[in-house]
Amino acid sequence: MWEAVIWGAVAGSAVLAGAIIGIFVPIKKKLIGYIMAFGTGVLLGAASFELLADSIKNGGFFATAVGFLFGAALFTTIDLFIAYKGGKDRKRSNKNPKGHSGIAIFIGTVIDAIPESVIIGISLIDNGISWVLVIAIFISNFPEGLSSSIGLKKDGYSTSKILFLWFIVFILSSVSSLVGYTFLNNLDEWLIAGINAFAAGGIVAMVSSTMLPEAYEEGGPVIGILASFGLIVAVYLTTL
Repeated sequence: MWEAVIWGAVAGSAVLAGAIIGIFVPIKKKLIGYIMAFGTGVLLGAASFELLADSIKNGGFFATAVGFLFGAALFTTIDLFIAYKGGKDRKRSNKNPKGHSGIAIFIGTVIDAIPESVIIGISLIDNGISWVLVIAIFISNFPEGLSSSIGLKKDGYSTSKILFLWFIVFILSSVSSLVGYTFLNNLDEWLIAGINAFAAGGIVAMVSSTMLPEAYEEGGPVIGILASFGLIVAVYLTTL
């Protein structure tokens, strides 16, 4: 049980660490784009070779396809709502002339973090910790905390308020991992397969709509090779 809490906290701590660096350490936008591109590749690798591969193995193609498409559709629907409410640029470091919506940015980050952490908890049930998932989620969370905190700071949010929001995300990541481990322990394999595919669908939709556009905007064409490098790192981690 405590292992689930710890690994969820490790993954979630990247948002807080990114926020601290974004607030107190001057950092070039290109570097943010490079980090985000690498994290995108790692996340795509984790979704494809860890979550989807396990889902097909344990639950078959139908459960995998349904879970994957439902996860992508649900994330897209929620993302549209968050964008409408003012959280469209929650991963962006640019100042928004109209002002970001702090609550929308916070909710959007929570929506990103909770499913990922739940899957970390599920991965502990049968196979022990999934290193590729923890590393992928950590790498993706770091630039999210970094870039969104810079944007919020430019829009006038206080340091204490920004850190408080990301500390809540950190706590929710730990709790979500514990929930995944505790309450989903006795589910049928096909249902866990569907949940894995659901998370993979959400991840693919998330990186496509938020991380990749930001990475390209800040880093330029070179982000293609960095994302590819991140993906092959994820593939290597699945072999350990």
